[in-house]
Amino acid sequence: MQPRNMSMSGVVDLAAVKAAQEAKAKAEQARAEAARQGGQGAVSPADLVIDVDEAGFETEVLQRSTEVPVVIDFWAEWCQPCKQLSPVLERLAVDYNGKFVLAKIDVDANQMLMQQFGIQGIPAVFAVVAGQALPLFQGAAPEQQIRATLDQLVQVAEQRFGLTGLVVDPDAEPGAVESAPQIPAGPYDHLLAAAVQALDAGDFGGAVQAYKNVLSDDPGNIEAKLGLAQAELLHRVQGMDPQEVRKAAAENPADVPAQIAAADLDLVGGHVEDAFGRLVETVRRSAGDDRETARLRLIELFEVVGSDDPRVAAARRALARALF
Repeated sequence: MQPRNMSMSGVVDLAAVKAAQEAKAKAEQARAEAARQGGQGAVSPADLVIDVDEAGFETEVLQRSTEVPVVIDFWAEWCQPCKQLSPVLERLAVDYNGKFVLAKIDVDANQMLMQQFGIQGIPAVFAVVAGQALPLFQGAAPEQQIRATLDQLVQVAEQRFGLTGLVVDPDAEPGAVESAPQIPAGPYDHLLAAAVQALDAGDFGGAVQAYKNVLSDDPGNIEAKLGLAQAELLHRVQGMDPQEVRKAAAENPADVPAQIAAADLDLVGGHVEDAFGRLVETVRRSAGDDRETARLRLIELFEVVGSDDPRVAAARRALARALF
């Protein structure tokens, strides 16, 4: 059954989305399983600490920060406090096991980056999350204080932006992230196939339940998580009157539920950037529980589109600016 009073032209192409994401989901499941078994598909601990210069900053820091928090250590060879702090940060990067990546920047060789961050003295430590720079601390702080700051950073990155970090394998070769191995059909494949059939038939409630059935036994099932996000979106819009929803949103910019409903329609209609932009602006304007509700819905819509989409990366950066 199609959603009442709703044109399905331009709707999210479930077949295309599933085709693109199914391979990714399988690969991520295989990678996680391999990491649990000490196998392939994970980064080396050595890859958690990297040297970055101006030429590589865009790729190594800004782009990487849409996948994992990047902590920046601004240092110089002549700086004695830096020689106390840097080894502590490097050790903590390994201890945190992929929750963040440490980027080391020599200020003598990268004066422009030092100026752009407005650094007056070193050592200086910043973080970049979803493209947004956040000052952490300056000087050789005690390890207990550093750990408390990093704990808060990791929590914010995970809860607000869905960044859970990298999979680390102590036996992996540095600099070589190997392709995830193929895995055989799992015990939930028939349930996942039933969920897709329900989606194709327009039984969005049935698809939601099928995906939830998988996740109740296997909470880490990537394909079920992605499918559930899509099915819940379509289930939410199934009974909507698009004209009424858009009218309510236009007349009440401060009405958070109205903006969330309109964002759902935007995404289902294929207007991805409009949906993201609407919710980012709602987060910016609201506070308290309303702000958190809008933020969580935006994270859910990121799941529908997929974290590899550049529009998601751009929206994560915009969300960071709205929050911080």
